[in-house]
Amino acid sequence: MSVNYKKLIAALSEVQDQTKISEEVIIDALKEAYIKAYKKTEGVEDINLEAVLNEKSGSIDIYQIYEVVENVEDFELEMDLETARGIKRDAILHDQIRTKVDIDADDMSRAAASLARSVLRQKIREAEKVAVYDEYIDMLYDMTIGIVESVKERFALINLGKTTALMTKAEQIPGEHLREGQKIRVVITNVTKDTKGSQVQVSRASAMLVKRLFEKEVSEIANGVVEIKAIAREAGERTKVAVISHNKDVEPIGACIGLHGSRVQQIIEELHGEKIDIFQWSDDISELMANALAPAKIMEVLPGNDDHSYLVVVDPSQLSLAIGKHGKNARLAVKLTGHKIDIKTREELEAQGKDYEALVALAHQKREQARLEKEARQQQEAVQPVVEDEKHLEKLEAANAKLKAALEAADSEFIPVEMQDTLSDRARDDVFSTNVVDET
Repeated sequence: MSVNYKKLIAALSEVQDQTKISEEVIIDALKEAYIKAYKKTEGVEDINLEAVLNEKSGSIDIYQIYEVVENVEDFELEMDLETARGIKRDAILHDQIRTKVDIDADDMSRAAASLARSVLRQKIREAEKVAVYDEYIDMLYDMTIGIVESVKERFALINLGKTTALMTKAEQIPGEHLREGQKIRVVITNVTKDTKGSQVQVSRASAMLVKRLFEKEVSEIANGVVEIKAIAREAGERTKVAVISHNKDVEPIGACIGLHGSRVQQIIEELHGEKIDIFQWSDDISELMANALAPAKIMEVLPGNDDHSYLVVVDPSQLSLAIGKHGKNARLAVKLTGHKIDIKTREELEAQGKDYEALVALAHQKREQARLEKEARQQQEAVQPVVEDEKHLEKLEAANAKLKAALEAADSEFIPVEMQDTLSDRARDDVFSTNVVDET
């Protein structure tokens, strides 16, 4: 089946550039298309065919495959040994024999040619799905730059270069007006693959976008010296970021803000004026909650009804500030800490018949207990390597003792009987102990 090989390779290169699909995948699709077209032209289905791209002759050759058997039952699938040896001299039973099919491409009907094109398109589409999925699944939660392709009432289409991603209304920053052709930074939040193709979803409302922007602007975060331990966001309104430094000489909040606020200002501008609160992370949940509810000043953080809820006590003048407009400040603190928060004044608690002083004493007792438990864990972690070393040393000593006993029991094999009575204990030890045991 002759083809113009140079034109074929040129076409494959063009398809490869456009779809980012490997040449091997396209050639395999082309081979399958030719096989199906041949079967349709000849009106045969139950035969084994193989297509081979012959670079030397510039053709796609089709071979029919037969199995060598002793007694032929199906002449389309099987070949006797004598016939097989006429093709392949050293053929044996159960060998696979290939014979070239002699057919000209002009003999293929229009329907067959149409089928070949259809199969090729289908294979390329399937390969495109896989290529897009493989490309973007590795970029999940990464930030990238896209171009707004289309803006609809409920969604926007963002061109990422190799595919067009979907950004729903809920994943857009409220109040942000997108326009076609605009370049925007987005985070890839979902990559799926189904029968219809691969779909990529992106977001500008995700808290992950803020985290990636900090990694871009703050070198200390990018290299791991400063870590974002938790982040909570209400897109277009406010984001709270809890940070910690792994280097005592680096102040995490200052590193994130930058000189004269230059670093955080870059992020605020990208988010169109969204407020960003940066504060110190703490393993002490009471301290963390107090930091998360800033700018409100907290009097006490008390245990709630269960292990996942807390009662935050504030002065009446701080109540509205702690809750925030429409409860926004409290909601962000809940998201960031992962605990339920009930904000009340001391007067409200006492009006409910609760002993405020007793609750405070209980909270302090629990915090002290947690502190002691943490110190005990740290001490245990510090001692553990020593304990492991001691266990290892005990095992070595036990092994040495066993080896020495075995060597002493084997004295008779190394020392003639007539010499054993006269050989001193010290001499025996010199022969059978220190050097041998240490080396072992």
